[in-house]
Amino acid sequence: MKRQRSTDPLSLAGIANYARWLTRQPQASRPAPAVNERLLPPPAKPRERRTGFAEDAEQGLKDLEARSIPIDVRPELPPVSTPGYYPNRKLSTEESAGGGLVTQPDGSRRPHYWGHRERLRTRFLAGGHKAMPEYELLELLLFNAIERIDVKPLAKRLLAAFGDLNGVIVATEPQILRIEGATSKVFYQLRLAEAFAHRMGQAKVLNRHVLSSWSDVISYCRTTMAHLKTEQFRILFLDRKNTVIADEEQASGTVDHVPVYPREVARRALELSASALILIHNHPSGDPTPSEEDIEMTGRIMAACGALDIVVHDHMIIGKNTETSFRSAGLI
Repeated sequence: MKRQRSTDPLSLAGIANYARWLTRQPQASRPAPAVNERLLPPPAKPRERRTGFAEDAEQGLKDLEARSIPIDVRPELPPVSTPGYYPNRKLSTEESAGGGLVTQPDGSRRPHYWGHRERLRTRFLAGGHKAMPEYELLELLLFNAIERIDVKPLAKRLLAAFGDLNGVIVATEPQILRIEGATSKVFYQLRLAEAFAHRMGQAKVLNRHVLSSWSDVISYCRTTMAHLKTEQFRILFLDRKNTVIADEEQASGTVDHVPVYPREVARRALELSASALILIHNHPSGDPTPSEEDIEMTGRIMAACGALDIVVHDHMIIGKNTETSFRSAGLI
């Protein structure tokens, strides 16, 4: 018995027959499957194309300007906060810097040393150093060694410990570091200042006729030797025209003695082809009066150099505030 093809689309046989029929149809002729439009999501709205951030930013600026107060009628507003400071002892009037807190025109209060460095620099550049006390000159030097704090107390402590600016400049590193607030950078700045002073004084002496620049010689000797804590022996070597050709330190000693060897003095004069000498040494006690040892040593040097036809013009002893010349005193 021949089986009849089922034409009922809802039967299993009908569904299978429909599927086989679809596979035999060309792609273009296949009917689109039925779609239930109620089950589909609504179509998306087309996205507006943005022209860029610049237009949005420009519009934002226009909105901000419209909400802002015009510049010509804008009131001056006080600062949101005032600068703070640490309430340490540097603000106490008992400290050597003094001053405490200063009331400004707007009623706020600030530490007295705020802006002090710039004011001091401006005053120095405008009027020079002559009208400034020593502690302010020392402050200017300490600015390079210590940042951002008030160095006036340190400057005054250094001057109190060593007497004056010269004493501070020639103080040794252990002596400087014993002062409260001093550091190795402070000692470095002091040595640098001393080196500049010595070089400037030496430049006025070297290659100059000693008689025409005698006052510069004395000034140079005072600068380099008057405030030393130990004895130092120096020699100015002169040529036949009495022009200074060399300035050398021959020896350093203790607070009351310096070893000098006449033979070494004469040998060095021969090496430099010097024709004359000026002997210089200091007395750390401050009294430039020659001792018996000074007189005896000078005589031995003159004898050693005289055998080589080298003349000793003078022997200067440098004290704190004055000096003694052997030639002026009739000792040579």
